[in-house]
Amino acid sequence: MNIVIVGHVDHGKSTLVGRLLADTGTISDVHVKKVQATCRRQGKRFEYAFLLDALEAEQEQGITIDAARVFFRSERRDYIIIDAPGHVEFLKNMVTGAARAESAVLLIDANEGVRENSRRHGYLLSMLGIRQIVVAVNKMDLVSYDRTTFLAIVEQYKAFLHELGVQTQHFVPISAREGDLIAKRSDAMAWYDGPTILEAIDGFTKRPPPIGQPLRMPVQDVYKFNVRGDDHRIIVGRVESGVLEVGDRVVFSPSNKSSIVRSIEAFVGDAPQRASAGQSTGVTMVEEIYVERGEIMSHVKDAPGVSTMLRANLFWLGRRPMELGRRYKLKLGTAETDVRIHAIQRVLDASALETRDKNNIERHDVAEVVLRTRTPIAFDPSHHIETTGRFVIVDGYDIAGGGIVRELVADDQQQERLETRIRDLDWVRGELTPGQRSDLIGHPATLVMITGNVGVGKHALARKLEVLLVRSNHHAYLLDGKNVVLGVDADIQLDDRAELVRRFGEVAHILLDAGLVVVSTVNVIGLGDHRTIATRITPFGMFVVHLGTAAAGLPEGADIRLNEKCDPVEGAEAIMVELAKRKRLRTGMRA
Repeated sequence: MNIVIVGHVDHGKSTLVGRLLADTGTISDVHVKKVQATCRRQGKRFEYAFLLDALEAEQEQGITIDAARVFFRSERRDYIIIDAPGHVEFLKNMVTGAARAESAVLLIDANEGVRENSRRHGYLLSMLGIRQIVVAVNKMDLVSYDRTTFLAIVEQYKAFLHELGVQTQHFVPISAREGDLIAKRSDAMAWYDGPTILEAIDGFTKRPPPIGQPLRMPVQDVYKFNVRGDDHRIIVGRVESGVLEVGDRVVFSPSNKSSIVRSIEAFVGDAPQRASAGQSTGVTMVEEIYVERGEIMSHVKDAPGVSTMLRANLFWLGRRPMELGRRYKLKLGTAETDVRIHAIQRVLDASALETRDKNNIERHDVAEVVLRTRTPIAFDPSHHIETTGRFVIVDGYDIAGGGIVRELVADDQQQERLETRIRDLDWVRGELTPGQRSDLIGHPATLVMITGNVGVGKHALARKLEVLLVRSNHHAYLLDGKNVVLGVDADIQLDDRAELVRRFGEVAHILLDAGLVVVSTVNVIGLGDHRTIATRITPFGMFVVHLGTAAAGLPEGADIRLNEKCDPVEGAEAIMVELAKRKRLRTGMRA
């Protein structure tokens, strides 16, 4: 178990850990004598904190600078104890240290009482999602082991943690320097009948091991070999949690493509029948399907969440502040997608350690935010599955921040995703799978949606694109939205926009399932409906072309922008180039 020790400067964190190591015999006498010699050389009194503070600067200044890690074993289990710095200037080190902790011990100085920094560290722990906390009221020797002083601190701090939604397991009065209630009982505090610090942390609940969690395998790549003469694809990645076995039905998120595991591959030796958490492996499917790097493989019954909105806690390290409206790159697992801040809920200012309402996130700030991705992404809350609940933010070419996912935020496509998942799982197919059909045709099925205002040349562009595609041996079809309105939509009103979009998406989905490149333009359905259409045609891809003025830039949801009323042939050729770059056209076709 990873456990972090946090608290205000000089409240005794390092002393607590040092004393714990010494009293349980975890640290050798040779190391203790070495530290004692260093103290004599520096003319200092021996401190148990020096057993942990390895950096010379820490010993000279009496503060913890880095987040020290110590391996420790109790009678119940092994620990990694993280002694995190409490000084404001090293807050980022504290966050880094606490980020992987499952539980925490938070120290409060009995002589000083609850300080503002004590509240801030409690707030930080809540932001990091740590819910198992023991509060140690230290330096009880300085208040003559007074029970009334201890109870006053308990009442005050418990009320504060309750506001954060954090329930503490125990409040323990201790004296780290004297060894009271660290690993053994204290005659000086016979009035206390609760656990020692050692007993309290042994009472924490360990997260289930990764092998006991739901299956998660982020797709790293897809290899294709033909030495067997079957052109089989091997989907490769690392099993981050759970167990995968031959014969399992799995689903890939966010594309919602599903198949049955035919084999688990091995470079050397016989093919295994199962792969478990921690193993890098490759799998083949009974039904060949097209999946891409960034998808997450899971069992159908416990798939990860999928959305374009997620509530997260992040720590910002970028030189430039993270700003509303600015586009960044989010990397989660093996997935990458553009991301923007949808809302900033709270920011903890690292320079002043104050919670403020701000419209940006400055360097070293910790913030609660809602992020919106350009395309749907699969993820888990970090407290559920750690590896698929952590992410980094890239600004330009630099990693500028990182964080954890707290929960999925429902976007306007949640109902459509549910309906399409049910549809796809029960879809009745012929002998050919979409992957096999794509191999035979020579290109994947894709919807090319052309959007823009009325009169900008969408229809002329769509007609020329269909001609170029067919003449270059692509199976393409122009699906004019008017034809859908006149036929499938004849029984509904044109102002029923949601139903118009739903039916259009389902018609496009059938044509895509037939393996076509579908070219479409419709005035009733605009760029704002692209998310709904993309969800409805799952698991097939969509490419959005927007016709508009150059000054307007690339609209949200569009893949490319062409000038309105551009030459239809030149525009169609430009679209072909982009589709070829993205491997949406026939294999071997030049961009």
